[in-house]
Amino acid sequence: MRHMGFLSARGTAYKTPMSIKPIHVVGGGLAGSEAAWQIAQAGVPVVLHEMRPVRRTDAHHTDGLAELVCSNSFRSDDWEYNAVGLLHAEMRRCGSIIMASGDAHQVPAGGALAVDRDGFSQAVTARLEAHPLVSIVREEVAGLPPEDWDSVVVATGPLTSPALAEAVLALTGEDQLSFFDAIAPIVHADSIDMSKAWRQSRYDKEGPGGDAAAYINCPMDQAQYEAFIQALLDGPKAEFKDWENVPYFDGCLPIEVMAERGRETLRYGPMKPVGLTNPHTPGVKPWAVVQLRQDNALGTLYNLVGFQTKLKHGAQTEVFRTIPGLENAQFARLGGLHRNTFINSPRLLDASLRMKVQPRLRFAGQVTGVEGYVESAAVGLLAGRFAAAERLGADLAPPPPTTALGALIAHITGGHLEGGKFQPMNVNYGLLPPMEAPKKDAEGRRLPTSERGRAKKRLMSLRAVADLGAWLDPAAQAAAE
Repeated sequence: MRHMGFLSARGTAYKTPMSIKPIHVVGGGLAGSEAAWQIAQAGVPVVLHEMRPVRRTDAHHTDGLAELVCSNSFRSDDWEYNAVGLLHAEMRRCGSIIMASGDAHQVPAGGALAVDRDGFSQAVTARLEAHPLVSIVREEVAGLPPEDWDSVVVATGPLTSPALAEAVLALTGEDQLSFFDAIAPIVHADSIDMSKAWRQSRYDKEGPGGDAAAYINCPMDQAQYEAFIQALLDGPKAEFKDWENVPYFDGCLPIEVMAERGRETLRYGPMKPVGLTNPHTPGVKPWAVVQLRQDNALGTLYNLVGFQTKLKHGAQTEVFRTIPGLENAQFARLGGLHRNTFINSPRLLDASLRMKVQPRLRFAGQVTGVEGYVESAAVGLLAGRFAAAERLGADLAPPPPTTALGALIAHITGGHLEGGKFQPMNVNYGLLPPMEAPKKDAEGRRLPTSERGRAKKRLMSLRAVADLGAWLDPAAQAAAE
């Protein structure tokens, strides 16, 4: 693939890539990998700095780029009725390497997009290594990037090295904001007792993997559930040490913390029994259900859905083997706990993700205050596009706030504050400008109240897709008008 030069939206000829100074991306996670890809695809050289394997982390297990350290799920792929599914669709329209690699390595997961984590990481790594405008340097960037790096995307994520985190916070005068994040265990599929468990997705819903029986379900009666909750409450937990007084992010709570909030919390959360029918006990509804989701393409590994945990490893094997069907479970990986960090983005970043006090630095990914794989990659996508456009002398406005991409940028740079304190956020329809819920369907029949919210989401999604198209191709939009 040769880059002989290219044109701006105004028709101005740019320099050839070899004469363009490279942009530096610090961090080879999902956000950094996406940022580097977007920069290179725009015809701008990029140097991607990843500290592994020179410096390892407690959460990573490989040296691959875009390694998934928690769940293997990108969550719902339904673009019409789910905000994260809409974000998937928008990122695909933008040529996302994360979404393309995820689609190529998906595993069955009902209505969700889940991936073979090793195949996914290997695909992202291979595509970036093969790109002629991408250079990958394995080193830690300790402290602020060198002054002669005049355009930098900092995508170091929740495990930002202490030296860099301290340098950034000293530059901004901010206190470090942190929260705990927990990892769910993974079990070997052949160690699950299928005489007690069964395969079924909730409501038999098929997902992008095309399987309506994507999950393995382990049922509990009331007595088993009560005993399980008690074991969670009584089991020894990981010690916090220097992480004391750090809050949890509500979207990734350890199951023990959920249990502490009420004995029924898990039964109305990840263990809810709705939409499932146990073929082993026809007519008897489970009191609670533990779901396991396929974790690799071979189908040999399954993770416990929503079972992020801070139980000590010995207690995990003891407690989780009380789950019917998992009595003899063999664990490929036990759960764990690590700390995430994020900056006060509404105060520190401008609308194109540049640090106000030092505009050569852009931030991307989870460190900006978004939560979730897809959201992190989405901010990396935008940071890469902003940086490339700036290097090429072009102006690139953020996507419209009516899009999922634009809504995320508006949240992290526009100050969606709760009680004056910035909090991390998953993408959701509440971040997009509202639309009035339709009262009638396409044939003029009055919609029940229960269906209006769903119809409203679809209208917002259709608006988002159209507005993103106009943002990606303003010339075509102007001609159409």
